[in-house]
Amino acid sequence: MKDYDIKLGTMLFTMVDPWKGYEVEYNRWYERDHYYAGCMIGAWNFAGGRFVAPRAMKKLRVPQGPSAMTPDPMSGSYLALYYVLAGHHDEWNRWAVDQVNWLHANGRMFTERDHIHTLLYNYEWGFQRDPDGVSAELALDHRFPGLAVVVGELAAGASHAEVAEWYQGEYLPSALGAGSPVALWLSFTPRPLLSDAPGDIPRTEGADRRFLQLAFLDVEPALVWEERFAGHGEQLAKSGLASLQWAAPFLPTVVGTDTYADRLW
Repeated sequence: MKDYDIKLGTMLFTMVDPWKGYEVEYNRWYERDHYYAGCMIGAWNFAGGRFVAPRAMKKLRVPQGPSAMTPDPMSGSYLALYYVLAGHHDEWNRWAVDQVNWLHANGRMFTERDHIHTLLYNYEWGFQRDPDGVSAELALDHRFPGLAVVVGELAAGASHAEVAEWYQGEYLPSALGAGSPVALWLSFTPRPLLSDAPGDIPRTEGADRRFLQLAFLDVEPALVWEERFAGHGEQLAKSGLASLQWAAPFLPTVVGTDTYADRLW
């Protein structure tokens, strides 16, 4: 197959909670205004997707307590992902910060919400179940029925390269074998926000030894969570290379509706 020039370079990962009582209003503002005005109208932002974690999904998270990603397992309700074309991160990032600061100055933001985790990530590698399956670049447009987010931290002395070798050489060939409900597994490493990014976005300290992975599922996460993800921390620990910091399932939002807005808590 031909190798095409559209390549994933970096990702914006932003996980937010609306304040209780503002769920529907927040969802409509984000979907009908901010999703586009804050990212999608910008040059080099070639794909985006929104996901939601209703209470039933949050109850599956590991750990069921404070984590590196959320202060408690019931926080982090809405997740938005944005893909930036390889080779254009710096110019997109400068536009994005200027744009969101302009939105703040012009009354286009939504104050009744809390950023839980918002950070930029470099795309490192991907692993496909099917040789001719959905690529990393098409994953957000494919609208998979489920998404699992896995966050790990390197063990002392371990490197990102060693973790990548373990995943691609030992874990994923069987985890994404024939018949697996996991179609695509993508791995990212964090990069810092610009210094003049809006002040309501919390800065993430000590994240340079973490990695964030997206597992795109052909089924709803609850159907396979116990089998595929609940015990992933044990498997990762046995490798001696990293520890699991957070694993969380999400569903795609139903665009144009307020589905799940009444089931967050």
